[in-house]
Amino acid sequence: MKAWESNVRRVTPYTPGDQPNRPGMIKLNTNENPYPPAPGVEKALREFQTDCLRLYPDPAASVLVEALAERCQVKPEQVFVGVGSDDVLALAFLAFFHSQKPIVFPDITYSFYPVWADEFRIPYRTAPLDEAFRIVKEDYYPENGGVIFPNPNAPTSLALGLAEVEDIIKHNQDVVVIVDEAYVDFGAESAVRLTERYDNLLVVQTFSKSRSMAGMRIGFAVGSPLLIRYLNDVKYSFNSYTMNQITLRLGVEAVRDEAYFQETTAKIKRTREEAGKRLSALGYRALDSSANFLFVTHPEYSAKELYEALKKEDIYVRYFDAPRVDRYLRITIGTDEQMEALYAFLERYRPGLSQRRERKL
Repeated sequence: MKAWESNVRRVTPYTPGDQPNRPGMIKLNTNENPYPPAPGVEKALREFQTDCLRLYPDPAASVLVEALAERCQVKPEQVFVGVGSDDVLALAFLAFFHSQKPIVFPDITYSFYPVWADEFRIPYRTAPLDEAFRIVKEDYYPENGGVIFPNPNAPTSLALGLAEVEDIIKHNQDVVVIVDEAYVDFGAESAVRLTERYDNLLVVQTFSKSRSMAGMRIGFAVGSPLLIRYLNDVKYSFNSYTMNQITLRLGVEAVRDEAYFQETTAKIKRTREEAGKRLSALGYRALDSSANFLFVTHPEYSAKELYEALKKEDIYVRYFDAPRVDRYLRITIGTDEQMEALYAFLERYRPGLSQRRERKL
């Protein structure tokens, strides 16, 4: 080891899903939206005046903050925006989890949480999901240094009801509680309105899923003005200009088109319900999803082998090689045509037998 390496901070990084780029592939592994962004986004991009790029963007991201505040029916001082919800969450870890007591999150959940905790030297403990992969709210009652959980949870796709979410907050009013709502628009009830009642609650959402803008990197948080002020203090200690001019403009257009948002999320939910039925008919079991993906297992098949077989057919899903979930695949809901190709493969799939490429898109 070189001498300077003794001063390097070593962490185990988050492992994202594969990002293949092959003609004709079916990408159902990273929970992206299969439909394009709102028409206004494309129009704004075509009409964008590049001369403004010579100027720094508004560090307060005011146009986007105001659009989100109006949509969420809160005050602008209750909204924070960042470069994807990962950026928002990482800053929230830095800002709010500064106790010697361990923070708490589920044992099966978004795998970035332990990465941030290790990176920022935050002690933590995990609360095990029950046998049905559900969060047990009572596990969050004991004293702690903060709470974070996704609703719906990932990769399980299961959601808590709003009353259960509030119960966790009620039992943790002396610490910050973060509800990560990356998938909330596909079937769960948002906790945003609870921020008026609890000044220690931060609700985080993203444009990557329901607004089809994963490539644009926009996330936001809603909380009390005091929480948002603390978040901004941390942000400005790193980089004042986190949101670029194009992102701000396109983000506003995505928020404004409520009709398109409702249309595409409804399509995904319909396809998800059909997928559950079709997979069940083929012998698979999917958890009762409130997200834009299904968590799927088959009693007789190895999930890892099926994952590899699908990959050979240019159909990409997500496999987690971890205890309790290594018999499951996470399958993003694609277009109806993409899902038909998946069903066609699964109909002829038999472990150990060669698979022929028989799909048309």
